[in-house]
Order: sequence, then structure tokens, then C-alpha cells
Amino acid sequence: MHTTLTSKGQMTLPLAARTQLGLHAGDQLLVSVLDDDTIVLRRPQRAPVSALRGLLPQPARALSVQEMDAGIASHLARKHRSTAKSK
Repeated sequence: MHTTLTSKGQMTLPLAARTQLGLHAGDQLLVSVLDDDTIVLRRPQRAPVSALRGLLPQPARALSVQEMDAGIASHLARKHRSTAKSK
């Protein structure tokens, strides 16, 4: 397969390659250049959701649904008060 580099440094990945890899508009690819001037395109690896475990510290205690609702209501009231003042 051949492709041509444009004056803007862009190229079109041939349809056969996009189809074989299941690529669609907007998909991202990682570009690597090897020592022998070989260019390698790869899909970025996505970390599983489980990789987020432990990212945040454990809360001192679990909140009740009522406490969560009150906290959200308080935040929204402050947010909308500051928005109304700036208008």
C-alpha cells in the first residue's frame, strides 16, 4: 500500500488498512519512529477501569444518600448564586 504526504504533513491511511484495523474517523494512533527509519502506527492501549482503584484516598466514613444529596444541593446553590451575581 502506498500513500502520499501532503504539504501540511498529512497522509491518508489506505481504506484496506483502516478496514483491517477497524479504524474510524476520529480514532487516535500513536506514531513511533524506529532507528531504521521505520514508522509504526499503533492504537493507544486503554487502561481498565480497575486501574483507577486507590487513586483517591479512602473517606473517613461513608456518607448517607441524604448527606450526598445535601452536599450536591449546597454546591449547586453556591455555583448558581455566583453565576447570578456575575450577570
